[in-house]
Amino acid sequence: MRKAASTLTPQELAIMKVVWTRDTVTVRDVYEVLRQKRTIAYTTVMTMMKVLEDKGYLRKTLVDRTHVYKPTKPRQQVIGAMVRDFVDRVFDGASDALLVHLVTDDRLSDEQRNAIKELVDELED
Repeated sequence: MRKAASTLTPQELAIMKVVWTRDTVTVRDVYEVLRQKRTIAYTTVMTMMKVLEDKGYLRKTLVDRTHVYKPTKPRQQVIGAMVRDFVDRVFDGASDALLVHLVTDDRLSDEQRNAIKELVDELED
C-alpha cells in the first residue's frame, strides 16, 4: 500500500484555500466556490473533502443534519510544509537555489525584488 502524501494535491489545495477563508464550510459551500472557476462535480468535492478528512486536514461534525467541516491545521503551517517538501524534492534541500531562481525569474517585478532585498537586509541586522 502506498504511503499517504504529506503535501496537498492541486485539487486538495484549492479546497483548503476555500476552507481557510471561512470559519466552517459544507461540501455545498466549497462546491459553489470552485464551480465558479471551473467545471467540477459535487461528488468530486465531497470525495476530496473525505480524503482531506482522512489525511487529517479537515474535521467533520454534524450540525442540524449537515456535515460541517473545519480546518485542523492553519494555512501557514500547511503551506510551510509544502514549500519545504518542494525545496527538498526540486532543489535537494538547498533553499538558496530556490531564492536565486526566484530573484532571477523575469516575472518578478522590481518592486518584488526590492521587497526580497529588504527582507534579507532585515534578517541580517
